[in-house]
Amino acid sequence: MAAAWQDVVRDAAAVREAAAVAVDAALLAGVLMRTGEQPNASDVVNYAPFTLLPSAVPRALFEQAYAVQQDFNLLVDAVSQNKEFLEQTLASTIKVDDFTARLFRIYVQVLEEGLAQTVFLGINRSDYMFDCGLDGTAALRQIEINTIAASFGGLTSRTADVHRLVLKVLGKTEEASRLLPNNPAKGLALGIAKAWELYGSQRAVVMFLVEEVQRNIFDQRCVENELWNRNIRVVRKRFRDVFEQGSLDASRRLYMDGQEVAVVYYREGYVPQVYDQQCWEARLLLERSRAVKCPDIATQLAGTKKVQQELSRPGTLERLLPGHPEAIARIRATFAGLYSLDEGEEGDRIAATAIADPDRFVLKPQREGGGNNLYGEELREVLQKIKDSPERTSYILMDKIKPQPALNYLLRAHSPLQVSECISELGIFGVYVRQGRELVLNQAAGHLLRTKATEHADGGVAAGVAVLDTPYLV
Repeated sequence: MAAAWQDVVRDAAAVREAAAVAVDAALLAGVLMRTGEQPNASDVVNYAPFTLLPSAVPRALFEQAYAVQQDFNLLVDAVSQNKEFLEQTLASTIKVDDFTARLFRIYVQVLEEGLAQTVFLGINRSDYMFDCGLDGTAALRQIEINTIAASFGGLTSRTADVHRLVLKVLGKTEEASRLLPNNPAKGLALGIAKAWELYGSQRAVVMFLVEEVQRNIFDQRCVENELWNRNIRVVRKRFRDVFEQGSLDASRRLYMDGQEVAVVYYREGYVPQVYDQQCWEARLLLERSRAVKCPDIATQLAGTKKVQQELSRPGTLERLLPGHPEAIARIRATFAGLYSLDEGEEGDRIAATAIADPDRFVLKPQREGGGNNLYGEELREVLQKIKDSPERTSYILMDKIKPQPALNYLLRAHSPLQVSECISELGIFGVYVRQGRELVLNQAAGHLLRTKATEHADGGVAAGVAVLDTPYLV
């Protein structure tokens, strides 16, 4: 924690007053979620969990994360267009991971039929932690890149105003003025709007593909409202709606209920549990269509952990981004140690190392959505069980990042106000649009800081572990 807050953290009366103001400010600003009891109703809502105080983030690392985002956009796009790379990289994974295998089968089927889609939209979020070295210096280390349904671009657009007010209430007006403006919702909507425009039909709609349970609807509404403000019509549909109402015409234009769809923006579809046979058929229909998918299935595959691990191998970035040595250097500078658990001598050695010293590593399956990674004793137990089985190839191993903890208060509805030792994770949103071979938009679109108590190893805001935060640059 920045020295600026040390006086506040231990002042119980000041903290109580600031927390009361903060909660009301969050409700006023629209930092909202539906309740767990009524996840599909907006007549009872509560504030989304957030920190009382903004968290200190090293300015140099924050700027580094922003500077490399366009490079990561380029890289994700390059991977999504490289069938040979995806085939080779995922060959072992699709033998043992049914979900990745089914996505891959649709990918191959659509390629064989010939892509109808000509405009491509990527909205991703690259997540980092600040690894504290033995000498106390911090380094930016990428945890993962999310290429599907990267969330909280909406609510984080409103969180900085709450923290600005809290600092003023605590008599820190000068510090309040230093909090950066941040509006990912606007940046994400800009990308969607550009893709809609290039699709070329004024009558066509943008379809948000949403979950059956929609607790995080206000986050999506922030982006949705930006589109309505541009006079772009938005509809919200689920996979089963697509199965029941979706159709393609002879030119493979997608229609829902008689409305042509220009862009499909996925806020669903990243975990196996949501897919039954009807959902898989709906996904295939969407992928076969001319509509701009965000992401298309190739881009979703580009975000798998196995691809992340493969990208860290010497020579891989040079193969994917020829003629971009500066971009490659910036990307590589953010990598943590990543290791393959494929069958063979290398995988055997890495598995044995992790079993012997599990606290050095994180075991990651090919899953999005938070709460999937394994640590410590649990990591050891799982690896012991699968070390001689092909199943281990559905995981990758990564060096465990060790950030410097700081004190803060995590404000959650119906929870006591108490100080916690916390660590933070910085995400940078990236947006790009490609038409044919030409990249027409490539930019960083804003940031997201999430903070959690150190007793929780894994999990984000939607998973109920982390809370929204604002960076205070130091």
